[in-house]
Amino acid sequence: MKKHSLSGRLWFVLILFGLVGQIAWSVENIYFNLFIYNTISKSTSSVTLMVQLSGIVATFTTLIAGIVSDKLGNRKYFISFGYLFWGLLTLSFAFVSKENTSIWFGISDETTIIALTITIVITLDCLMTALGSTANDAAFNAYVTDNTGEARSLAEGVLSAMPLLAMLIVAGGFGMIVTALGYPGLFVGVGTLMSFSGIIGLWTIKDHPNLKKQNSNFFADLLYGFKKTVILDHKRLYLYFLAMGIYGIASQIYMPYLIIFMQEYLSFNAIQYSIVLACVILGASFITIFLGKQFDGKDKDKLLIRYSIIYILGMVSLYIVAKYFKAYDTNVLMVFVGFTSLILMTGFVLVLALLGAQIRDFTPIQNTGKLQGIRMIFFVLIPMFIGPMIGQKINETTNLTYIDPTNGSVAHVPSPEIFITGAIFCLLIFYPLTLIRKGNLKST
Repeated sequence: MKKHSLSGRLWFVLILFGLVGQIAWSVENIYFNLFIYNTISKSTSSVTLMVQLSGIVATFTTLIAGIVSDKLGNRKYFISFGYLFWGLLTLSFAFVSKENTSIWFGISDETTIIALTITIVITLDCLMTALGSTANDAAFNAYVTDNTGEARSLAEGVLSAMPLLAMLIVAGGFGMIVTALGYPGLFVGVGTLMSFSGIIGLWTIKDHPNLKKQNSNFFADLLYGFKKTVILDHKRLYLYFLAMGIYGIASQIYMPYLIIFMQEYLSFNAIQYSIVLACVILGASFITIFLGKQFDGKDKDKLLIRYSIIYILGMVSLYIVAKYFKAYDTNVLMVFVGFTSLILMTGFVLVLALLGAQIRDFTPIQNTGKLQGIRMIFFVLIPMFIGPMIGQKINETTNLTYIDPTNGSVAHVPSPEIFITGAIFCLLIFYPLTLIRKGNLKST
C-alpha cells in the first residue's frame, strides 16, 4: 500500500469534520433522547423507536450514498453540502414543542399532542440522519480511507477520540447551553456550527487524485458487498464486520439510556452527571490518543482481544457500583461511577479504534464507497435495531417505574441490568476475533 503523508490541510479536514460530525451525532444520541424524555413524554419506548428507525435510515442512506460518491468520483461535495443541510435540519428542531404542535394543528387533547410531537421529532430525526449519513458515514469515512494510507492507525486513533471529545463538549458544555437557553438554543447553536463547517469544506477539502468516476452498474454496485464471492475473497474483513456488529449491539443495549440512567436511577442532576462524564471522557481521550500512536506495527488482533476484555470488565464494574453502591453519599457515588465508567469508556473507544483501523486496512481501496453501506449494516443497523430493543426489554422486565408528575403516566427508569446484559452479549466478540487469529485469513 502506498504511503500518503498527512499534510496540515488533511489533518485540519480530518479533525474539523471528524469532531463536528461526532458533535452532531452526540447531540442526536444524547439530547434528542433527553429532549423527548424531558419535554414531551417520559417514555423510553419512544427513545427506542427513534434509535431503531434512525439506524435503518442511516444504513440504507450510506449504502446508496457511498456507491454514488464512488460513481461520481467525488467526496468533497457530498461532505460539504451534506454538512450544510444537515446543520439546517438540526436547527429546525428549535421550533418543535408540544405548544407549537398544538398551535400548528389546532388540537388541544394532550395525548394527541404528545403522540404527534413525537412523530414530528422522529420524522425530522430520520431526515437529519439521512443527511448526516450521506455526509459523514458515506463520504467522510470513504475520504479518510482514500487519504490516510499507512498512517491509518494514527488517524483512526485520533478520530476514535472524537466521539469522546464530542461527548465531553455535548454532555458538559452544552448542558450549560440547555440550562441557559433551553433546547432551542442548543439546536440553533449546533445547527449553525455544522452548516458553517460545510461551507469551510468547499475551500479546504481536496479529493485524492486517484479517485475517479466509475461507469459501473448502480444495482451491481448496490449488491457488491452481499455477493458470496466478495465475502469469501474478503473473509477477514467480514469477520471484522461481524465483530463490529457484536460490539455495537452490546454498546447499544445501554448507550441510548446512559444519561437518563444517571438522571433517574442514580439521581444525579445535570451538573453532577456532566462532571462525571467530563472526567471520564477527558481521561479516556488522553488514554486513547496515547495508545493510538502505538497501534501501528503492533498485533492489532491481539490488542482487540485485550481491550475487549477491558470493555467487558468496565460494563460489569459499572453494574456492580450502580447496583450495590447507590445508597452511598452522592459525592462518593460519583467517584465510583466515574472510575468504573472510565474503564468502560476506555475499552469502548479502543475497541472501536482498532476495529475501525482493521476494517479500513482490509477494505479494497477501489471499492471503498460500495462497502460503506455494508459497514453501516454491522456498525449501525443491526446494533441500533437489536441493542435498544434488548435494553428496553430489560427496563420493562426490571419494572423500575415512577409517576411522571407532568401527566400522571407511568415512566420506566433504565436499570443497572442493561450494563451486565451488554457485558454478557459482548463475550460473543471473541468468536470472530479467535477465528481471525487462528485462521490466518487474508484478504485478496
